[in-house]
Amino acid sequence: MGSTRVAVIGAGAAGLAAAKALLDEGLDVTVLERGTRPGGLWARDDGAGDSPAYDSLHLNTSKGRTEFADFPMPEQWPDFPSAALVAGYLARYADAFGITGRIRFDSDVTSVRRAGPVWEVTAGHVTQEYDAVVVANGHNRDPKWPRPAYPGTFDGTQMHAHDYRSPDAFAGRRVLVVGMGNSAMDLAVDASYVSRGPVLLSARHGTHIVPKYLFGRPADATGKALAVLPWRIRQTVAQTVLRLAVGTPQRYGLPRPAGGLFQSHPTISDTILHRLTHGEVVARPGVERLDGGRVVFTDGTAEDVDVIVWATGYRVTMPFLEREWLGDDPETMPLYQRVFHLDEPTLTFIGLMQSTGAALPVVEAQAKLAAACLAGRYALPSPQAQRAAVGRARAAAVRRWGDKRPVMRVDFDQYVAALPREIRAGVRRASRIATTTPNPKAQASA
Repeated sequence: MGSTRVAVIGAGAAGLAAAKALLDEGLDVTVLERGTRPGGLWARDDGAGDSPAYDSLHLNTSKGRTEFADFPMPEQWPDFPSAALVAGYLARYADAFGITGRIRFDSDVTSVRRAGPVWEVTAGHVTQEYDAVVVANGHNRDPKWPRPAYPGTFDGTQMHAHDYRSPDAFAGRRVLVVGMGNSAMDLAVDASYVSRGPVLLSARHGTHIVPKYLFGRPADATGKALAVLPWRIRQTVAQTVLRLAVGTPQRYGLPRPAGGLFQSHPTISDTILHRLTHGEVVARPGVERLDGGRVVFTDGTAEDVDVIVWATGYRVTMPFLEREWLGDDPETMPLYQRVFHLDEPTLTFIGLMQSTGAALPVVEAQAKLAAACLAGRYALPSPQAQRAAVGRARAAAVRRWGDKRPVMRVDFDQYVAALPREIRAGVRRASRIATTTPNPKAQASA
């Protein structure tokens, strides 16, 4: 029997990490990528037009906390590299580990279906059979617009942050950015240098603003130092440090955060607070309605606006998988260790999570877990034990993060540390199974 054939969907960071781990285990890997180059969201000219990368995009986590453990970023790089540097880094990663030759570019996956003991995967009008499928298509490609739409009509231009590339689109125009995430802050800052009047920044709910540097070091280095502590203690310490260093969001006119620092995703930005304090960006409450060339806010005020940028996030979509695998909503799909489908372990997911830190170390750890399982070195717990573990993880996530994508949430430091332990536990399970299962060949020869 030949090597296990695995299809990896996507050649972004998650797909590349998966391919490397699978190749390390000696498996037969094909990476299916709809674009023309590796890199996923970081590759602006990917040919597929899916990348949301814009001119000013940089890492918001430091290189030391973002790099793959198996492929460190160059020491001479800045602490927060640009999107172009990251795209080049991922391309070199693919070359260094023999992945590039395994990628089929211009291969948009349109169908993944179970056919007896194999998976039939259709990509680029070609259908092939695989023993396992790794889904690593990312979840920052399908823009989420406000639903339902705000009442009223708007005479100006509306766009989603996904389509933003450079501030040229805002030159001499009155701009409203809706959202409080990293992209919203970057866009508001960019627009503030070319817009007509201050950029309006609207949000119904607040978030913690964390500068990229604290006390002369990358801010996420502080998080690493606190990683051994329970998250509630880490939260108290980190919030105290943040309040002393930069004050509260309310100090800058922004809404009060809905939860604690480690309970809602913070926004990482050095520049937004500067532009707010100089009046080049002005905070506004949530949008109430649209009124021709004006936007009315929930406090009753109204402003003339030419462009609305909806920085309202993305939907999780996997149009190639049927509902029997995804359930009603991919965001709520339960996965053991956020990797394994509960009904079919040969269907695995890499990167279907929201981390409190960088993504690359998380997908690297997930990839090694999936690869060990598909290679047969690692054995999953019983189906009952898997479901019980998923239930416990979800309950803990709801207690910490509430009802906003709780099953997708992972604590960066805890999760990255836990997966190698899970691999070791699964290797022990596999060893026990091997020693307690009769060998059919030995029995036949006897």
